[in-house]
Amino acid sequence: MGDNQKRKQAILEIWQAAIDAAEGRMSVIKAITEDDDFEPNLIVAVGKAAQAMAEGALEKFPQCPALVVTKYGHSDLTLQAKDSVEIIESGHPIPDERSLAAGRALLERVSAMPADSRLLLLVSGGASALAEALPDGMSLEDLKQMTEEMIATGKTIGQINARRKETSLIKDGKLIEAFPGAEARVYAISDVEGDAIGTIGSGIGDPHRAQERARARIVASNSIAREHAARRARELGLDVRHNDESLYGDVFELAAKIGKQLKDLGAGVHIRGGEPTVVLPDEPGRGGRNQSLALALAEHIAGREDISILVAGTDGTDGPTDAAGGLVTGETWNAADDPRGALDRADAGTFLERAGSLFSTGPTNTNVMDLVIAIID
Repeated sequence: MGDNQKRKQAILEIWQAAIDAAEGRMSVIKAITEDDDFEPNLIVAVGKAAQAMAEGALEKFPQCPALVVTKYGHSDLTLQAKDSVEIIESGHPIPDERSLAAGRALLERVSAMPADSRLLLLVSGGASALAEALPDGMSLEDLKQMTEEMIATGKTIGQINARRKETSLIKDGKLIEAFPGAEARVYAISDVEGDAIGTIGSGIGDPHRAQERARARIVASNSIAREHAARRARELGLDVRHNDESLYGDVFELAAKIGKQLKDLGAGVHIRGGEPTVVLPDEPGRGGRNQSLALALAEHIAGREDISILVAGTDGTDGPTDAAGGLVTGETWNAADDPRGALDRADAGTFLERAGSLFSTGPTNTNVMDLVIAIID
């Protein structure tokens, strides 16, 4: 391929193919078309991809009322202009007062539906923090402290969501259980290992408490995104040497493992999906798990002129930042001062920005975990 710029362009095309394949609007339209016997009386969309998923549903059912709960900055005028649509933006990854307002709104709207009604529930990653209803005796501060502690100590999304389900009044299928109507269908975009509906959004769309009148299906996932990424790579004339969902574990252990694999497997495109973890210091700097992994990988490829690597969250955000991740080359590690200190301080985002390697996309209308895309000449 020849140089960093050409590899970067190819990586961006491969990345975009993955995002397009998992995009919320078209994923929901496809699912509704396949389920042509179902017409809802209320559409509820919760998660980072809620805007796009709701748009897809409303394209099919334009007169249906809808409640949309998403992250700050993740909705736009398309839905805000509709009188029948209520939009609540709230905090992520740390819940806030708006998260509790969203949880109350979900319970109130869903539990008030008539006995003969139908509910369409659209769920994507981020739903756990964006909407919550707490039991008596548990405060928002308790919830924040619990969430911050689990994130800082490197807990996996499965572990975090299992803990959330213990205290929530809407997770673990409790929202659907509160629905008194005739039928509920759940379309979910998976951001968890194994695409378990009981883990996505802490099981807010899990139908296990109302199996006789509710069912769920996965409409987009990391595997779908990676499949289309690999297809685009081949269209570009590149050899796909590796494609799997193995991006789990501590970012530093993963960086060492992936760095070795890249050397062993050689030229071509290498695609990995999943969701790594990072343990944070007491006062972390700016960044997230993808920015940390990108910078850690930069050390392993330092000095090489034949490789470029993108590490990014498919939702367009990485931790509590506006960046999706990092796009690094053999030049990145030495492009700014103190890369090791930046990793130790969990301040990879600051370093990557100085090095010109920060990767930003804005909201992508999906959330199917993270991707690593590497090209070796």
